[in-house]
Amino acid sequence: MFVTQPVLPAMLTLAAPDTGISVERFLLLLAVILISAKILGELAERIGQPAVVGELLAGVLLGPSVVGLIDPTLPSLHLIAEIGVVLLLFGIGLETDLERLLRVGPAAFAVAIVGVLLPFVLGYEVSRALGLALLPAIVIGASLTATSVGITARVFSDLGELKSPEGQIVLGAAVIDDVIGLVILAIVSDVVAGNAPSITGVAKATAVAFGFLAVAVFIGRLIVPWLFRLIARTSKEHTLATMALALAFVLAVLASKVGSALIVGAFAAGLVLAPTEHAHAIERGIIRLANVFVPIFFVAVGAAVDVRTFASREVAIVGLALTVVAIAGKFAAGWAPVWVRARKTVIGVGMIPRGEVGLIFAQTGLTGGVLNPGEYSALMLMVLVTTFMAPPLLRRLLTRHA
Repeated sequence: MFVTQPVLPAMLTLAAPDTGISVERFLLLLAVILISAKILGELAERIGQPAVVGELLAGVLLGPSVVGLIDPTLPSLHLIAEIGVVLLLFGIGLETDLERLLRVGPAAFAVAIVGVLLPFVLGYEVSRALGLALLPAIVIGASLTATSVGITARVFSDLGELKSPEGQIVLGAAVIDDVIGLVILAIVSDVVAGNAPSITGVAKATAVAFGFLAVAVFIGRLIVPWLFRLIARTSKEHTLATMALALAFVLAVLASKVGSALIVGAFAAGLVLAPTEHAHAIERGIIRLANVFVPIFFVAVGAAVDVRTFASREVAIVGLALTVVAIAGKFAAGWAPVWVRARKTVIGVGMIPRGEVGLIFAQTGLTGGVLNPGEYSALMLMVLVTTFMAPPLLRRLLTRHA
């Protein structure tokens, strides 16, 4: 005889046992985050800066090192922030003209390669010169290779410059950087675990990372336009946005499963839907969601910064040295495509912010026991400065040339 289990009540419980926070407290937390992000975002815009600067600052102020209202390690907050970055990259993909992006492909690839190699070498050499051991120097060098595609793309999009040659080169280079970063992160994770990386493993990781994006876009452009024409004939407009969001989530999961990143899959979904006749209707629906979830992502990035750790003199010296080479390496990458007529300064500055990508590298080193708290804090200083300086600089450069 079977015993009926109380499944429904368990599903409707008001406390999330794996998060350690009640629904009521979590809703209040989200309210505080959204209000703070909106207020500081608008204040940033009033003084001529992108809204993302205010959203990042809101995170720092609400984080553990100042007010202490936000715990950036809270699983439920992390999940919502991840949805935010998926929506952000999906929306960026919807705004991206693939043909135009491919036209700047060689330039973007050159910027990405130089923007990975130069910061890695500079970061490693500076770390060794300051007396750091071999493994910490490798992890720090790898952390300097990252570029936050989310922050850079948001600034270009807010200023209406995403489709400019510079915007397309930076977007392409940042996406390539993220894909290369996945490969580097896999190698670093092996080193942290005490394993020697193999040429076969590196080649496989590289093929998977780049191959997924190409295959997803190729197959998607064969199937998705026909599928969405069918949906449009049988459904209302808002259903298109819902199905498009489902596609973005599915491709994000597939990208993660094959060893790529969630944001690569979301970006691919946007690229697939961008040329369809329904792209604008889909974008209208996605923007409403993005206005809620994306600010939460940037607040969570800011909250991960603990400014209290910057009081140490040693941390400050190492952190400032890494910040200088981090800026110099990415800025110099802007001049890599010497054959392209474009605002190289804009490209260089657009590659500077490390944001959440740099945090992931640093966290890998810390949890693996390779970085001590001081070295981790020095990396946090580099991430903080590069993340906060790029948006206002881009704003100044782009409005000056407008």
